[in-house]
Amino acid sequence: MSQKSKRSLKEKFALKNSLIKEALSEFLGTFILIALGCGCVGQAVLSRGMHGGPMTVSVGFAMAVTIAVYVSGGVSGGHINPAVSLAMCVTGRLKWTKLPIYILAQLLGAFVGAAAVFGIYYNAFMEYSDGKLEVTGPNATAQIFATYPAPYLSLINGFADQVMSTAVLLLAIFAIFDTKNNSVPKGLEPIAVGLLIIVLTCSLGMNSGCAMNPARDLGPRLFTAVAGWGMEVFTCELANFHADEIIHFCNILEVYSQASGDSASQDCWAINISLFISLAGNNWWWVPIVAPLLGGVLGAMIYVIFIEIHHSDPQSGEENEAHAKYELTNMA
Repeated sequence: MSQKSKRSLKEKFALKNSLIKEALSEFLGTFILIALGCGCVGQAVLSRGMHGGPMTVSVGFAMAVTIAVYVSGGVSGGHINPAVSLAMCVTGRLKWTKLPIYILAQLLGAFVGAAAVFGIYYNAFMEYSDGKLEVTGPNATAQIFATYPAPYLSLINGFADQVMSTAVLLLAIFAIFDTKNNSVPKGLEPIAVGLLIIVLTCSLGMNSGCAMNPARDLGPRLFTAVAGWGMEVFTCELANFHADEIIHFCNILEVYSQASGDSASQDCWAINISLFISLAGNNWWWVPIVAPLLGGVLGAMIYVIFIEIHHSDPQSGEENEAHAKYELTNMA
């Protein structure tokens, strides 16, 4: 193909709107994450452990993240996670106006990625459970796509699990990409993020699968709801559940409302609590959506407050003497 024809193709099809470019990048990156990551889970489950297990799933998901960030990082930053995008907005790294578009692209990418896994392994799904798509039981397959709690897990424990794991994820991501810290060499950041995913899934994955990503959980869950598993994917209950746990959550929020001095909002809390309990109840689906968003912001702010704002200013001539004196590579 001549150089002239190449230029004409670019002129005809290249997008001019940067936000659309970024949305397509996030869509493709999240598609890769789910297609490869959930594909690893599918191979392990549908083969009944013969072609995979917890370690292959952990490494597979980690490498899926690495590839996804390499593919989309140069265009949109390779967030592939609403928790990352929200943390970027809170810390001033991403415009708030872009957040809804990023999240929508990530959800769509995750949905289509789940559809790809189901299509590739369709015959295996049918053989595994005699044509029945089940959410619970010995032949359950819904867990291939979304996360579900362990039988012993309580609401508060599960919520805290997701907050902590996502907080560590964002704290470490901010460190990896911080050029004023011991940053990873340019171009190797996605590999470092992949190694981070391995550590997190190996250490914090037992309770509920270590979602850490609302799009990774909600997108595939929506797909399973319409693909044959039904609405049971949204009504899977926490076995170790106490109603007062939700009331305790709502009471914490009420304290914040009272501190703000907004009497109108205080008057609405009784209604809000009742509505929340009736909608959420002891269902799990909302936990891997809400908790990672809170955890991501928490982890990002911890890094900013504890590390980032204390960096020396090169323009002022300040030097980090402690770094030069105590860094392990300088202590030989």
